[in-house]
Amino acid sequence: MKEQVQKTFEALFALEDIREVLREALPTGPGPDEERAIREGVARVRAILDDLEAGTGTPAVTKIAGSLDIRNREEAYINIQPIQAAGRLTLEARKALIAYGDGYSTCDACRKPFRLDKITKPPIAAFHEDLARFLNMDTVRVVPGARRGFQAVASTLVEKGDPVIVSALAHYTEFLAVEAAGGVVREVGLSKQNLVTPDATAEKIEDVRRETGRNPALIMMDHVDYQFGNVHDVAGIAKVAHQYDVPFLLNGAYTVGVMPVDGKAIGADFVVGSGHKSMASPAPSGVLAATAEWAPRVFRTTAMTGDVTGRTFGIKEVENLGCTLMGGTLLSMMASFPTVKERTLRWDEEVKKSNYFIDTLLSIAGSRVLSEYPRKHTLSKIDTTGSFDTVARTHKRRGFFLSDELSKRGIVGEFAGATRTWKLNTYGLSWKQIRYLAGAFTEIAEKYELPVTE
Repeated sequence: MKEQVQKTFEALFALEDIREVLREALPTGPGPDEERAIREGVARVRAILDDLEAGTGTPAVTKIAGSLDIRNREEAYINIQPIQAAGRLTLEARKALIAYGDGYSTCDACRKPFRLDKITKPPIAAFHEDLARFLNMDTVRVVPGARRGFQAVASTLVEKGDPVIVSALAHYTEFLAVEAAGGVVREVGLSKQNLVTPDATAEKIEDVRRETGRNPALIMMDHVDYQFGNVHDVAGIAKVAHQYDVPFLLNGAYTVGVMPVDGKAIGADFVVGSGHKSMASPAPSGVLAATAEWAPRVFRTTAMTGDVTGRTFGIKEVENLGCTLMGGTLLSMMASFPTVKERTLRWDEEVKKSNYFIDTLLSIAGSRVLSEYPRKHTLSKIDTTGSFDTVARTHKRRGFFLSDELSKRGIVGEFAGATRTWKLNTYGLSWKQIRYLAGAFTEIAEKYELPVTE
């Protein structure tokens, strides 16, 4: 398996060598030396393909640019890393990355008014319209990661000293966005089930009003949090926000692109998603959507004029610093989008697979799931203090024994050395891979004589 993966990369790199010859040739065609280089390159590709077919040969290329290892994580292993699962590129995205990797490839046919979301070739303008429909919001922009969406909204709505309400499970980038705008974060506490509730949010708003004499400037709430993978009642929280006339931002970093998200049905004024976390896109990428009420503010255009030159910059958007995603990042996001739309319709199946794995893990005595159960998401936090950690206490490799055992079975992405509390994500694995993954954990448990129930 790994030999075939290695040879596949070598073949791809050899084809890129041929591509480089073509890039250096004149538009009229390759010269004699270039033709010879192409023939030699084709012969090298054929030899590599022979090795690939036979599963033979030794690695001829192990580094890129002399120092970068070949990343074969998705080809040679089952990857359960919690933040990587739904950002795994689709086949079409990988093709787009090859074709559009050059820095400003999105700008080949850019015409006035010289703004990313207005480009029609490639169909970037149409993609923005499709994204807005997908989220059921009025206006959308692509941004360099969810964090830049938080930043754009916070810098628009938050003034110095303004309180902003977030979850006690909020991502650190929400804090930084508020801090950069000069605001003050106020956290909503958790229920016993590690959930943020509408009632707790209302209580926090009242606390802020009593202490400051005013409403919060903004409420930012995670649809699914990154610590437990719990699904929160964001529609109920949005309703509370609107009762107090506070704008509501939905952090959909773990939901937009993997499960259905209807911004208006939820009651969101803003929806933020992560391309590289949940939309099968390269990093950094994300989306920021707004309702018609708020779009003119968060997507405001420049009004500045140069005092010497008198220059103005048309309809460039201030919070986005003009254009955002260029080249292969955006085009790969676009190439993945048809699959992303389709896969959100199969979310129930992903949750079933998540529960299948968690149920198997719970059959190992001493294992627990710290996330809400049964699972409603594919990201889960587990506690193996009473199971695998009992082995780690006396094993010469300590907690790394589990990483070693999983790696032998072609499984990566667990927190290396962790045998107490840790996270994993099963998103995108086939049933064949899920059963293999579950079987690997029970096999390891049995090897170290941990009780396993049927």
